[in-house]
Amino acid sequence: MSEDYMQAIDKLVHGEIGEITVEPKDFFAFRQVWQDHPQRKEIEGIAQRNGTIKYRFHENGSQ
Repeated sequence: MSEDYMQAIDKLVHGEIGEITVEPKDFFAFRQVWQDHPQRKEIEGIAQRNGTIKYRFHENGSQ
């Protein structure tokens, strides 16, 4: 599963996808991969209803 998250984060950073949606049950597995990513500070999580989080990439922290 963590390999899937690493691929998804790489696609997000390279602009291949616009966002990653993480369900509450998957949060801790995603978080572990996200924390080790060198550009984690540029990946913003936006909380949704029911605990879902949508992550988007903002280069250099800009929106």
